[in-house]
Amino acid sequence: MHPFLDSSLHIRWSTLTPEHIVPDITLSLDQAAEKLEAVCRTDRGRMTFANTFLAFESSTAELSEAWGKVGHLDTVCNSPDLRAAYNGMLPKVTEFYTKLMMNEALWDLLKTFADTPEAKALTGVQKRYLEETLADFRASGADLPADKKQRLEEIEAELATVTQKYSENVLDSTNDWELILTDESQLAGLPDSAKDAALADALAKGRGTPEVPAWRLTLKAPCMIPVMEHADHEAIRQQMWEGSTGIGRKEPWDNTGLIRTILRLREEKAHLLGKANFADLVLERRMARNGTNAVAFTEDLHRRITGAFTRQSRELQEFKAEAVSQPTSPLEPWETAYWSEKRRKALYDFDGEELRPYFPIDGVLGGMFHIAETLFGLKIKERPAVFHEPGTPEDARESPDEIEVWHPEVKFYEIHNTLGTHLGSFYADWHPRDSKRGGAWMNYLKTGSPPTGELDRQPHLGLICGNMSPSVAGKPALLSHGEVETVFHEFGHLLHHLLGNVEIKSLNGVNVAWDFVELPSQIMENFCWDRETLDFFARHHTTGEVIPAKLFRKMMAAKNYLSAVTTMRQLAFGKMDLDLHRLPAPGDDTDLDELTDELLKGYVMPLKTKSPTMARRFTHLFASPVGYAAGYYSYKWAEVLDADCFSRFQKEGILNPATGHAFRDCILSKGNSEPPGKLFRDFMGRDPELTPLLERNGLV
Repeated sequence: MHPFLDSSLHIRWSTLTPEHIVPDITLSLDQAAEKLEAVCRTDRGRMTFANTFLAFESSTAELSEAWGKVGHLDTVCNSPDLRAAYNGMLPKVTEFYTKLMMNEALWDLLKTFADTPEAKALTGVQKRYLEETLADFRASGADLPADKKQRLEEIEAELATVTQKYSENVLDSTNDWELILTDESQLAGLPDSAKDAALADALAKGRGTPEVPAWRLTLKAPCMIPVMEHADHEAIRQQMWEGSTGIGRKEPWDNTGLIRTILRLREEKAHLLGKANFADLVLERRMARNGTNAVAFTEDLHRRITGAFTRQSRELQEFKAEAVSQPTSPLEPWETAYWSEKRRKALYDFDGEELRPYFPIDGVLGGMFHIAETLFGLKIKERPAVFHEPGTPEDARESPDEIEVWHPEVKFYEIHNTLGTHLGSFYADWHPRDSKRGGAWMNYLKTGSPPTGELDRQPHLGLICGNMSPSVAGKPALLSHGEVETVFHEFGHLLHHLLGNVEIKSLNGVNVAWDFVELPSQIMENFCWDRETLDFFARHHTTGEVIPAKLFRKMMAAKNYLSAVTTMRQLAFGKMDLDLHRLPAPGDDTDLDELTDELLKGYVMPLKTKSPTMARRFTHLFASPVGYAAGYYSYKWAEVLDADCFSRFQKEGILNPATGHAFRDCILSKGNSEPPGKLFRDFMGRDPELTPLLERNGLV
């Protein structure tokens, strides 16, 4: 009757149809409200941690899980009906959670219990949860006067609506663009894998025939990246660049006004809550503590690499000038990736496409699982899964116990420890399609818990998604090395969730400070560069041979090619993000492109043609009310942490189970049960150091 409220570990995706969203989420909102009212009526003379803080935590668990399923389907199976139902309930769900944190009776109960002797005697995870919950309420406006609470509710509702519209605009404008080619000579220089994929995509869309072929180019990463790096036809690269910069920029999907609105709302929210700017608001409880510290971190790294960045940019210009017998001058934006790859090949006799045959996706996953099993004491096994079209009748299923997935390409896995205990399960959805948003991500669908008292462990449930190179013409999906790193990255996030061992669910897994959450993900990328671990998964898809020694040497020699340029690109994203959320919000007459150009002076490579701002398609920052807003610096911040932590693996053995178990015990299993700085010190025995990152990137 209410499939979104089914709490089974194995979700029956075929029952989760758009027409159930409104009644199911409405019912869940009503049930959560009833539970909260019961908590608020708790006798002040009989308060305990269980009937106050723990009761509050559990009161919204079913709603969060149900709404999480809706949100997930919106990202992987987007359709007009689903979008309409999602947008119809979004304001109501947003209003519920906003009012929740401003509920005066609830806030009075929690504060009253917090002043009791029992509360003051709490230790460990319970003390941490009490402190974090009180801080959450204060940061959400619980102490504001009534008029300001009302305005904050309005802001949160509007933010939810406009950020969702921003996200839809990015998806729709990405899908709207295509380039159909019928002259194969225009594809000169493109790797065969990319040509085959474009040919197959055209056929699937009814463009061309086997007898009269056509090739379809799109702005999805597995298509766009090879074109920008390898296509000799400059006009094709220029058209694709213009298409990508048009995402979220052209009517009817122009995000310019939405960005101004989002920044104004966030600024007003920060001021209501007593902060100078939005960066200070969201960073108060993160490792950086405030926007000033985050900017100082960014500018420190900027100073350290500016010399190398300038030199590497000039060398690229000189290389192109010599190759075409013209004076040295800035490149066009559609030339940078192309000439970077040309110069890489000239310097190192290395083309990243040479590695692709060694990275069939199933082999990559199998090797990655083996590494995790060795390091962390796990057993990972794929379980048979089936896809049923949404709305499939019950009697059409072969078994009530079958495991369903939301798309035929999705796989399902279970993780056990060496004793056989089921720690968690996860879905994997790796390839692009029009109904799926771009990028790669991890999310959780259900948070379990370790054994407590007589209760058995409740397993976690999560997912990893990406937009990797698909299978073409019967061949396995062959990934680029960058895509392999992305797979490992998202799997690191997943392990953080699935290996969580925190008894209070909201402190589990990835629910940590945002500038700490990337440590478990980014440390996994290191295993994509080590010879010992590469041999577990980098094997030729037809011969099974490992990467030849000569090719591996070239790969490693080229590892830090343009490292200052790529580092500066990440710093530029973080700088733009921080400045947009620290400076006064732009007015309606502010030119967004000119503004970001000014903010990023010294952070971008000189180019002949200025690129429109990335902000219009920067979903990390603007596709949700908070997301990575004022937090994009976290990638570099966590890179410092991961390079430092990985130095311990390098000293003690890349696949040393003792080191792996220490990382699992100190970091992966702890979630937010202790401050992140302490968790880092527990593993490394000291505070973080910047040198390992600079050494790894060849920038010392």
